[in-house]
Amino acid sequence: MSETVSLTYGAEEGDFYIQHIKRTEPFERTNHYHGTYEIYYLLSGQRNYFIKDRSYMIAPGDLVFINKHDVHKTSDVGQPGHERIVINFSDSFIGTDHPFYHPSLFGVFQQPAHVLSLNLQDQIFVQTIMNKLTKELNEKQNGFETYIKLLLVELLLFSSRYAERYESVPFEHASPLHKKISEIVQHINSHYQEPMTLSGISEMFYMSPYYMSRAFKEITGFTFIEYVNMTRIREAQKLLRESNRKIIDIADSVGFENIAHFGRMFKKLTKLTPHEYRKHQQ
Repeated sequence: MSETVSLTYGAEEGDFYIQHIKRTEPFERTNHYHGTYEIYYLLSGQRNYFIKDRSYMIAPGDLVFINKHDVHKTSDVGQPGHERIVINFSDSFIGTDHPFYHPSLFGVFQQPAHVLSLNLQDQIFVQTIMNKLTKELNEKQNGFETYIKLLLVELLLFSSRYAERYESVPFEHASPLHKKISEIVQHINSHYQEPMTLSGISEMFYMSPYYMSRAFKEITGFTFIEYVNMTRIREAQKLLRESNRKIIDIADSVGFENIAHFGRMFKKLTKLTPHEYRKHQQ
């Protein structure tokens, strides 16, 4: 069997979700962004993790924090196979009106670097929290939902303090090519509403279209056009949630010249039409 699931609880887009899985074959993550916070803990193997506009090499004992709506994708590095725990939770799970809420709990999601590389002592501490979460969710004793929140608060508080202690360590790109692709991603993030082609962007960044296309896919996990479309649809989702603008105006404002193409891409990425998405969010 190519994967062994030790634990799954909740739904990924729900208030609280956790999954512990071990894979022995190549795997690429397919969900690109969501409205929940994510904590990713790698137990074994190596992963390339693209988050927002940077690519990270993840090793066992690394904790990864991904803010709501940030684009992210993992892919294999070297030998296939890895083991990891993923936790997703919503604002309403430990929201501002919750007795456990404190702004510092979410500090780790605001850090420029998304990865905490823990020393052995801190890995043991985090593993203890993960073991307690697993035990609670397997046994489901009286009050287990409350204890899950306590354990999540403990993990977030520890991680935010850890990030504050080590925030002076500057992020370094794995190579000049990683830095260049990061700059291209930042350009797409800032100019998604403008006409954008592979040939035009590759010329702007002094690369051949073929070389840029291969490097972009290898480093981010997305093709160039996949990433452009996904960025535009993500911004369209935000406008559908937060404004009453007409759908045709939103399509135009995020860079789609053709409303039919916008509708097809929106449904492909969200499984809903723009109209259904807006209704669902109200």
